Amino acid sequence: MTENTYKNQEALEFHREGRKGKVSISATKPLLTQRDLALAYSPGVAAPCLEIERDPETAYEYTAKGNFVAVISNGTAVLGLGNLGALASKPVMEGKAVLFKRFADIDAIDIEVDTEDTDEFINAVKYLGPSWGGINLEDIKAPDCFIIEDKLKEVMDIPVFHDDQHGTAIVTAAGLINAAHLSGKKLEDMKMVVLGAGSAGIACLALAKSMGITNAMLVDRNGVIYKGRTEGMNQWKDQYACETDCRTLEDAMKNADVFYGLAGRGAVSKEMVATMAPNPIIFAMANPDPEITPEEVKEVRDDAIVATGRSDYPNQVNNVLGFPYIFRGALDCHATSINEEMKIAAAHALAELARESVPEEVAVAYGNKALEFGPEYIIPSPFDPRLIQAIPAAVAKAAEESGVAKLPIKDIEAYKQDLAARLNPTANKLSMIYKQLRAHPKKMVFSEGEEENVVRAAIQWRDSGYGSAVLVGREDHVQKHLDKLAISDMKGIEIVNAAKTDKNGKYIDFMYNRLQRKGYLHRDCVRLVKNDRNSFAACMLACGDADALITGMTRSYNKSLRSIMSIIGTKNEQRICGVSMVIARNKKTVFIADTSTNPAPSPEELAKIAIQAAHFARKMGHVPHLAMLAFSNFGNPPHKNTESIRDAVEILDGMKVDFEYDGEMTPDVALNKDLMKLYPFCRLTEPANILIMPSLNASNISAKLIQELGGGTIIGPILLGLEKPAQIVPMNSSVSDILNLAAIGAVEFSSD
Repeated sequence: MTENTYKNQEALEFHREGRKGKVSISATKPLLTQRDLALAYSPGVAAPCLEIERDPETAYEYTAKGNFVAVISNGTAVLGLGNLGALASKPVMEGKAVLFKRFADIDAIDIEVDTEDTDEFINAVKYLGPSWGGINLEDIKAPDCFIIEDKLKEVMDIPVFHDDQHGTAIVTAAGLINAAHLSGKKLEDMKMVVLGAGSAGIACLALAKSMGITNAMLVDRNGVIYKGRTEGMNQWKDQYACETDCRTLEDAMKNADVFYGLAGRGAVSKEMVATMAPNPIIFAMANPDPEITPEEVKEVRDDAIVATGRSDYPNQVNNVLGFPYIFRGALDCHATSINEEMKIAAAHALAELARESVPEEVAVAYGNKALEFGPEYIIPSPFDPRLIQAIPAAVAKAAEESGVAKLPIKDIEAYKQDLAARLNPTANKLSMIYKQLRAHPKKMVFSEGEEENVVRAAIQWRDSGYGSAVLVGREDHVQKHLDKLAISDMKGIEIVNAAKTDKNGKYIDFMYNRLQRKGYLHRDCVRLVKNDRNSFAACMLACGDADALITGMTRSYNKSLRSIMSIIGTKNEQRICGVSMVIARNKKTVFIADTSTNPAPSPEELAKIAIQAAHFARKMGHVPHLAMLAFSNFGNPPHKNTESIRDAVEILDGMKVDFEYDGEMTPDVALNKDLMKLYPFCRLTEPANILIMPSLNASNISAKLIQELGGGTIIGPILLGLEKPAQIVPMNSSVSDILNLAAIGAVEFSSD
């Protein structure tokens, strides 16, 4: 099994584990009682049916149509893999549906149509069309994609959008607007060369011409598309045939201001780039390898602005900047189509966003680079949290002004606030944490290196560019797993046997100096360093031989914590505590504390835990709204067991903290805005997103009940308060669980 095969196996396992695939359907209404079922189906369903028959627009009120997109393909051009057929395209279409949900809170369903006959495909989609608010066509070969999209747009009254064409075109256009601005050039004065006459190339050229480009040449594998050419031509290429003596790409590139590459690796030479006009704009977008790399461009031109489709270069042209937000705006105004005006509005909104100050959390994710508008920052980051507000609002406004919005947005500013509330900051923050790790890799100690899932996590840590990995364990036991996974490349992965390493003496001395006045003999420290992997890993971290550690797979949480805390102390008199991050099905994130450490915290300890939890929630992108929980609400019913909660609130009052808090209150009041209104004196302005529990019993039971009952995804407990970044995963954690906790620990606590 090769390295690539191992990565393929990991991808297959990801798709296979748990519920198969990546999507499911969940009910948005309760379906528990006979009354619920009667309203959801017969006879209650008759009422909305009759209303929709009377007025079809009410389908947006009584069904999911207004937030529902179909991702449709026949699998004739799947990624870079070619014609795989309809069924084999399903993983990609499911993936696209997940992106719609992740970035724009749009429900999407994948539809695979098993035909290469364009008429049959058109009819299948046309007759199913009333089901959805919009259609995203995907991975359909050219020229069929042109025929299908044009016909469906003609016969349907909902947005039809082939993302392979227009998504790339819109993001590229945004980059072009900004690159032209920085180059001091006007679009109408530029000479453009587009290499690649497939769906994306033609769409990019079409949108550029709509925005003002007049002097453009389209080039395919047979050369420049000029008037009179017959070889390899079709009606779509004919539209862009120009009067020119140029016949080759090399001819066309001379004195060109702009180059768009949508072809393949190495299609452009440094010599061609050298002949371009001053301050050239080069968008080499072939993936995974561009037509020419930024390094190659720099060898011959120091005045060029370069963009690629790659995330490891500046100025990534990424479709995820476009399609989710464009559909969000189109759906919300009930647009009948996505027209040129809406595409141009999206491009300008993206361009304008790149000129604004970059949020701090985005800059941090890019390694604290100065992400300021300039040659290496002309396109916004996909992690920019402002995208959800800027793009849909611009698209909806353009839809209204161009006459295709059936429900114009009356208050754009209020609409932007609604858009911001749709997304959970946690997902964006996690993405940025991984991005930051790639910018500043960490040396991670995996103290239970003999466990298969730990070995897998270490390999992914290395392969994903998060840093190097140290697997603590006996060489033969670790190697057994590496052999099973066919991992031969050990660069960035180190196996350390705690009993044999030459660093034992250093760690034993460190541990003995730390613990000799706590009842430890020298021989105790020898035994622990050589035989207890958590003690060894903690010494490694404490002595600066690693950046972070992760453990917990084979021992109880408390036992692992005791081993680590004997070596690593607390930070700035903080309280050691665990925060479980619950990402609920409704996208809301709630932080529960303390779920791991303090059995019966005092009021003073509860106050410290509250402050640390609020600080962590803020680091994860949330504005803290903290509730101190009990079984009573503000003294009703009174009980001595709630006194510690009331005392903790009073302590916070005296500390004048910088976040909202209140208590004591029950969980339903804390989380339900309507119930909270029964207590108008409550200080919380929003439902709580941080729940401080009165005891370890309550917090641990709550978190584990949520996890086992399927109420959401739980990350953690995330250990707070240690002076060094160490995290403990629950036993039997998955590879993803290990990586998430390791990443959060390495990034969020290494700089605290």
